[in-house]
Amino acid sequence: MSTETTASVSTHILDTSVGRPAPGVAVRLLARAGRDADWQTLGGSVTDADGRCKGLPDPPEGTTHVRLDFDVEAYLARSVKKPAEAQQDAPAHRESGTPGAFFPEVTVTFAVVPGEHYHVPLLLNPFGYSVYRGS
Repeated sequence: MSTETTASVSTHILDTSVGRPAPGVAVRLLARAGRDADWQTLGGSVTDADGRCKGLPDPPEGTTHVRLDFDVEAYLARSVKKPAEAQQDAPAHRESGTPGAFFPEVTVTFAVVPGEHYHVPLLLNPFGYSVYRGS
């Protein structure tokens, strides 16, 4: 919960390739106070059966930027039922010989102001993703 001097952050992940939440994805929360400041890891969590990430800490007072790091590789490896079929439409990736997910990690960085809550959902599929500020 945000206060007048801090922000708060929440997220969830929806797998748009199957139309369901994405459980079991590790998410890490980082923050910095100023554009040139170093990132500080605040904590992390794993998405639950509803794709929600509970227990993320509030950024400390003075935070200006927040980063969410989503480790999606293991989830995508589990969720893609037929990797060969999924890759037929992505010849550049298939021909590169790169194993695993095309996007093994997703990093989302955004600016925050005190007193605001930021819900930032990740819409994920094996070959793409999008994010937005939700409510």
